[in-house]
Amino acid sequence: MPFESGVSSDPAERLRTYIVEGGFSHGARLPAERQLAERLGMSRSVLRRALEGLERDGIIWRHVGKGTFLAHGDGKTTDDAKVDLGRQLTPFRMMRARMVIEPAIAREAAVNASGDVLARMRLALDRMRAATTWNEYEIQDDLFHRLVAEAADNLLLLSLFDNLNEVRRSVAWGNVTRLSVRPAPSHSSFAEHDAIAEAIINRDLMAAHDAMRQHLRSVSQRLFGES
Repeated sequence: MPFESGVSSDPAERLRTYIVEGGFSHGARLPAERQLAERLGMSRSVLRRALEGLERDGIIWRHVGKGTFLAHGDGKTTDDAKVDLGRQLTPFRMMRARMVIEPAIAREAAVNASGDVLARMRLALDRMRAATTWNEYEIQDDLFHRLVAEAADNLLLLSLFDNLNEVRRSVAWGNVTRLSVRPAPSHSSFAEHDAIAEAIINRDLMAAHDAMRQHLRSVSQRLFGES
């Protein structure tokens, strides 16, 4: 039965809405192209163009012979070593690691960010604010942080970020209680993300470093009650 959505007739937007409303988790594999085309009521060629657009935005990752994956590093499943490492880390230690690594990556992003990556970063920020569910917000949040790493224009730093992210997904965070169905307009991460993006756009190295560190400290404060 074709997927019904009142959001948009644009194929890429229909696909994006299907992913969000389908509740796919980070790293989840999407249905095969034939099934997706049937569900979305579009031809395989149109679907492939939509998939290409989402891949360029970093929303999905495709690998021949493996399938299409949602916002999960390079699309590979997390290997056993990373799962084991994640299980040995407390959420607090994971956040401390992020506070060491991600501000330095943001600093490099302020030096090397291309116009294309900056445009995609701004699009992710806009979509975060427009998110109607926490799941939709978190997909764009995850994408924004990866785009900062991509903006650093250093394959080693990008690989380091992807590995850090894969380990993060294996950490036992416990149940996070949401008091609303979507982030409130006053959600502090909106302004924090804006500060990171603005510093990178302005090529302000230290401001980018400090804005990312402040954002991660704020997240840590919300999670653990301490910085």
